[in-house]
Amino acid sequence: MIPQHNLGVVVIGRNEGDRLQRCLLSVIATTTCIVYVDSGSTDDSVKMSRSLSVEVLTLDNSIPFTAARARNAGFTRLLQRYPQLKFVQFIDGDCEIASEWLEKAENKLLSQDDIAAVGGRLRERFPEKSPYNRLCDMEWDSPVGETKMCGGIAMMRVKALQQVNGFNPDLIAGEEPELCVRLRQNDWKIFRIDAEMAFHDAQMLHFSQWWKRSIRNGYAYAEGAWLHGKPPECHWVRDTLRIWFWGLMLPVLTISLATITSGIGLILLGAYPLLFYRIAHNKQKEGKKAKDAYLYAFFCILAKFPQLLGQIKFHLLRIRGQQSGLIEYKAN
Repeated sequence: MIPQHNLGVVVIGRNEGDRLQRCLLSVIATTTCIVYVDSGSTDDSVKMSRSLSVEVLTLDNSIPFTAARARNAGFTRLLQRYPQLKFVQFIDGDCEIASEWLEKAENKLLSQDDIAAVGGRLRERFPEKSPYNRLCDMEWDSPVGETKMCGGIAMMRVKALQQVNGFNPDLIAGEEPELCVRLRQNDWKIFRIDAEMAFHDAQMLHFSQWWKRSIRNGYAYAEGAWLHGKPPECHWVRDTLRIWFWGLMLPVLTISLATITSGIGLILLGAYPLLFYRIAHNKQKEGKKAKDAYLYAFFCILAKFPQLLGQIKFHLLRIRGQQSGLIEYKAN
């Protein structure tokens, strides 16, 4: 059991059903300093959480829901109840925390006073259920050591979060990397350690879900670059430029040249197989099986097109002075 005076946990969710119950039970096994923040669930999430004696905070539905807003609300409530806390673990309701994670992450934060956040290995619970689940599992397998950003499942230092005023509640996606930008600007460090952190249940079984998730990612890249794209950070500028090049500029250039060269310009499409080979080769060098490397490379390229739609959506709404609602992709 983690010492109660050090660590609290914020769980966020929306219509997670049995996934949420699994999540809460995994946390309760380690600590009792827990707040569950519900973003307008229409299932039994709130009732079930209270039946486990977990404090529940329900967000006002007159204000747009975002994961960032939910995390901030949970963090604030946690400190109201336990003002002595030093660290907070954020976890989504579709994840189950690994049994030894909280202790290992806390030890890493205790080892260096300049570490703001610690992440570990997040695994997809059912990677065999769909290629989209398997893509998630590969996406989360990032290098160990000091890094620029963490995901939404991470342990953070209370002092560091307070210094930068927490998450940006207006962001519908990409809120964790944006937070990490501000943390690093204040001389904090982010680490990923070699430890099992949590199991995630994506329930991404259909191509349409993957497509929506990719649109959301594109939207997040655009907004991140808009907020922090200037030097020296250049946050997500390269990612954004790649989306525009592979998703729009190269196809338009190819079609334009093909019309004036009797089709010879179509040779430019050969850039896509070359990109496929480079991505797949790099994944195999990382130790991935060939079939997984090919799957990853194919969808990395295909994702440029829905990501482009997400980019366009962000800029159109920005010009109009509007904000997107949640882009939800998960099946309940």
